[in-house]
Amino acid sequence: MRQGELATAVAEAAEIDNPGKTILVEDKIAYLRIQTDDEMIINRQTIEEMLGRSFSMNELEVELSSFAGRIDTHADHVRFYYTKHL
Repeated sequence: MRQGELATAVAEAAEIDNPGKTILVEDKIAYLRIQTDDEMIINRQTIEEMLGRSFSMNELEVELSSFAGRIDTHADHVRFYYTKHL
């Protein structure tokens, strides 16, 4: 994700919304790389709590610089996942 307030909130939300998973966050100066194995769920409510304001999931897609795999976007959550292992 492009570096900024939203990227930081998403990284924190990824940790909260995926208990038991190791979430890797790499600071690449211009962007944050946020990753885990197989699947990651991020809930709108958790992002809102991290931001301290309301949030629409379509704001997330605008800030994605890239991602690997597939994405399912819903009004209340987003799911990143692989359909097969490389």
